Amino acid sequence: MQTWVITEENHNARIDKLVVDLHGQASRTHVQRWIQDGAVQVNGSQIKANHKVQTGDRIELIEPEPEEVNIEPEEIPLDVVYEDEDVIVVNKPKGMVVHPAPGHYSGTLVNALLYHCNDLSGINGTIRPGIVHRIDKDTSGLLMAAKNDHAHEHLSKELKAKTTERQYKAIVHGVISHSKGTIDAPIGRDQKDRQKMAVTHVNSRPAITHFILEETFEEYSYVTCELETGRTHQIRVHFNYIDHPIAGDPKYGPKKTLAIAGQALHAETLGFTHPRTGEAMRFQAPVPPEMEELLKELRDKH
Repeated sequence: MQTWVITEENHNARIDKLVVDLHGQASRTHVQRWIQDGAVQVNGSQIKANHKVQTGDRIELIEPEPEEVNIEPEEIPLDVVYEDEDVIVVNKPKGMVVHPAPGHYSGTLVNALLYHCNDLSGINGTIRPGIVHRIDKDTSGLLMAAKNDHAHEHLSKELKAKTTERQYKAIVHGVISHSKGTIDAPIGRDQKDRQKMAVTHVNSRPAITHFILEETFEEYSYVTCELETGRTHQIRVHFNYIDHPIAGDPKYGPKKTLAIAGQALHAETLGFTHPRTGEAMRFQAPVPPEMEELLKELRDKH
């Protein structure tokens, strides 16, 4: 059971919208179904989805067990960068969804991993077996998956302790004037658009992105980003926040942008401590040809 006590900043908020923010993973449709089924209560009483909470109210959520979905192994080619009995590192192509979700129960990285590997950790259930962290559908690059529960717990603890190395390459709008910087701004659900994240102090979590300027062009910059935290859409939200949105980003960037399908963002470097041997592991994957071609065009114009 999860519980929250309403503070003054959320006084008079709708219960369904608020639980979406507080939970961080559930959609509004899911939350409204939970409310209808009595899984969400305020001060021990069942309420309706449009109920307005008051300061001091106690919200209780008994989240129902997720419905079992049969996720089938699929023979999908994988670019395996490293693999042993505990962990597998793959270079995910742009356009591939990481794990099944409504509307995407096939063709995902998980479907491919289930076919490729004899086993994956079961900590995240049947929908996300082995998945320790995610990268967006239209972001390419390195991602690790755990083959057993011990490896999963170890890698998850590393992520939480911020000792995992995750570097990205990105092409962003505008000419950045300083050689390096840190964006320290909390991220939460966008209050105006529930499908987006935003820099906000309302129901948010700390988010820190470091960056180094690699090159500048006439209207764009090429940067290396390092994640200290791993919030949903973090790099995309943070660079939009400082008025340098990722080129090609359909959700956070301008319509007039470079000719690329999806954001020009690539998870280039991944480093972690091996869950069994304690060895420092570090992997790199070069930016994909489409992004390299864009860089060449920008350099030629410049």
